Amino acid sequence: MAFLLLLLLGLLAKIDASLYRPQFQLQDVHLLSELNFLGYHPLPVMATLLEHTNGWHQGERAVHSLLKVPTSSRPNPTTAGLPPSYAHRVTVSPLLAVGALDDQGRPWTTLWGGERGFTRPVAQGILGMQSLVDKAHDPVIRALLGEAAHGEVFQPEGDRIMSALSIDPESRDRVKLAGKMLVGTVSGQPHNNTIGEAQIAMVVQESLGNCPKYINKKVIRGHIPSPQVVSSSLPLPPEALALIEQADMFFLSSTNGETMDTNHRGGAPGFVRVLSNSPAEGTDGGVALIYQEYSGNRLYQTLGNLHTNPLVGIAIPNLTTSDVLYLTGSTELLVGPATSSVMPHTNLAVKVTVASAVFVQDGLAFRGTPGEPSPYNPRVRRLATEQQPQPILSAQPQEFTTTTTRGIATATLLRREPLTPTIARFTFLLTQPPPTSSDTSQNKPPLLPTWLPGQHITLSLASELDLGYSHMRDSDPQSLNDDFIRTFTISNAPPSQRAEEGQGQALPVVETRGAVEVQLTLRRHGPVTGLLFSTRQLEAQTGAGLEVPVLGVGGGVGGFRILDGGGEGAGGKGEQSGKKAVFVAGGIGITPLLAQGPGVLAARREMEVLWSLRAEDLGLAVDSLERIGGLGRVTTVFVTGAGGKRGGAADDDREEMVERLRQLGAKVEVRRMEKGDLLAVRDAARGTKYFACAGPGMLRTVGAWLMEEEVVYESFEY
Repeated sequence: MAFLLLLLLGLLAKIDASLYRPQFQLQDVHLLSELNFLGYHPLPVMATLLEHTNGWHQGERAVHSLLKVPTSSRPNPTTAGLPPSYAHRVTVSPLLAVGALDDQGRPWTTLWGGERGFTRPVAQGILGMQSLVDKAHDPVIRALLGEAAHGEVFQPEGDRIMSALSIDPESRDRVKLAGKMLVGTVSGQPHNNTIGEAQIAMVVQESLGNCPKYINKKVIRGHIPSPQVVSSSLPLPPEALALIEQADMFFLSSTNGETMDTNHRGGAPGFVRVLSNSPAEGTDGGVALIYQEYSGNRLYQTLGNLHTNPLVGIAIPNLTTSDVLYLTGSTELLVGPATSSVMPHTNLAVKVTVASAVFVQDGLAFRGTPGEPSPYNPRVRRLATEQQPQPILSAQPQEFTTTTTRGIATATLLRREPLTPTIARFTFLLTQPPPTSSDTSQNKPPLLPTWLPGQHITLSLASELDLGYSHMRDSDPQSLNDDFIRTFTISNAPPSQRAEEGQGQALPVVETRGAVEVQLTLRRHGPVTGLLFSTRQLEAQTGAGLEVPVLGVGGGVGGFRILDGGGEGAGGKGEQSGKKAVFVAGGIGITPLLAQGPGVLAARREMEVLWSLRAEDLGLAVDSLERIGGLGRVTTVFVTGAGGKRGGAADDDREEMVERLRQLGAKVEVRRMEKGDLLAVRDAARGTKYFACAGPGMLRTVGAWLMEEEVVYESFEY
């Protein structure tokens, strides 16, 4: 960095000394003496935004108000200048995300680095950056240095604002920096006109350390890139879409017009979703991405900037290959129903409409070895268009959103029936929710929701489990972004149905306006089912007052229903037309059939059931086949996990259950399900339609086996 220091020696005497604070001692005592000789003496900084309205600008205060958080009442923790503690953290970080504005005022973001120490203080309040860069395609190099990006020293005549984020993925440390470019240059490399060594000096006016949440660990090492532009136009090419799908981090830069901000967003691979990718612009065209805003420190500095100026610059890296996708565009902040209608179970998200993009293969001067994912990463929220359609059926149509608290009914837990060590059947009583001042029905109470066999019910247990806001919660990191809303397949058939005048064709309603029972067959997994299984809530197998709102009922219409086009008994009985149905289930994946089975068998629809489950869950199979007469005759049960030591009471119980299944007409195979089992039941003459419900792993396997077949899927991953 010696060349950069020489540049600074010639410039510092000319700099407005009011840009600096006397807080930081220069790291190089020789440089300090030379600067004193040149007449450079740090003086206090001029008044900044930090001295107004607790340090929050108008956009930040607007977002605080919109999201109903009290942050604006407290001082902004952003620090003026570059304190020694932050300077040290920046120096030991191997990466720096840098943001700048191009000549059109559009933000761009890039990533530099590869080794610790490439960025360090070179004078009081001044950071020097020295990194190998892709000088031909890096949008920030062009934005900062312009035409001077070919070897000459460049000092901007006016203010050229910029921002940066130092980040150490290995320790999950990060520090935000905002300020102005002082001077810079980029030199070429022999025999390579695409890469060069950039040296930039940045005046740091503001800095702030951030928490480690959502940073997935990586071990960074330097790399000499060989940049190749794959695409510089829209729509995005397949390579860019693949990068987005596997990305577990990206970096974004924004501006409020006076300063800039660069920060990190991380999550599980795929947390950024592609809304659209087409050449056309407009409501349904163009290129648009969306990502969920996870629970953070509630400062909302990025969102505050975007509220003031919606433009954003994004860099999405692949640290394994050094590929990078540069994007710039405009944003829209989605809150509440506007979010959940696009990305269910999400209350806050950012939509990015891409205006320009560059995908560069091997464009970064570093690579990273993946380490431990962040324990705070929520599971990926997929788009509503990526899921099976789930229309809401209720006697009083109501929009289904994750912000609904009252619900369309109240579910009261009546009883729990254990079926296996980890599976139980829960019976809820659905009743009308308490009336509110907005209710208009005065002569008679509202109709309760009902369902079609194979559909889902959505319950909210937030009132029982939500602990409220916490910045960090290492004891239970997943709870920070959990809305405690769950969708479960209904296990029992609906009550008697009739067509209600004015409700439209095939919309089922309940005969009585009093109450109706709903049964859910669930495996204990996670906080919501853990609560339902808790003896604290269910003393002596009876309900202990657990009441939760029902947010909606739906799903399965025209998709995961074996009898297409309507209810059993409505023209379906005796019907032999249609393809053969093959239901493939893994474990608790049998639940969609529990409500459909009686009607399918009564309609004499040709069906076979292939059911794989662990030996410890045989109790579920026995219960299901005993409750649904005739189901055993069309079922093959594949029992896994039955090996190991033989003998003992548990083994005797297992043998008794296997024998009971055979008595009920089932065929039992003590082995794993294989591809040949699925293909052997095909009906070549009439055709076959497969219905597969299992965990993600089994669904991937079944999908590979049945690539040439007609298959409808349903996953546990709601």
